[in-house]
Amino acid sequence: MRISIVALLLLLLSVSALAQSAAYRVVVHPSNAVTTMTRDQVADAFLKKVTRWPSGETIRPVDLHGEAEVRQKFARDVLHRSLSAVRSYWQQLIFSGRNIPPPELDSDAAVLAYVLRYPGAIGYVSANADIADAKVITVK
Repeated sequence: MRISIVALLLLLLSVSALAQSAAYRVVVHPSNAVTTMTRDQVADAFLKKVTRWPSGETIRPVDLHGEAEVRQKFARDVLHRSLSAVRSYWQQLIFSGRNIPPPELDSDAAVLAYVLRYPGAIGYVSANADIADAKVITVK
């Protein structure tokens, strides 16, 4: 009986984790050689702690607008911060003159157009978005 309960809890946790990761997809320009990134690597790119791809190309992150549910999930899952904490992070960097946040776009389509326009771009879109020619990368 005890083993069954533990097994059921593990199953529920894994389904929950799968549902969270399925809420969005991380996309890059199709010419980008990267196919897999860790969550920390993606976070570092979006927080501009790392600014170059292994190829030397400048990383150009792009966010969805702040009210997007997908952005809130991305911030929690990948950046390990609330959206207000992300805003605070950027306010501090702007005030100190060290950096500016990624552009915020209004829709999945706008994010995808940005990613397809800039070879160094990285963005995220809803799981059901039509990604066109963008390349989806695996986030571990």
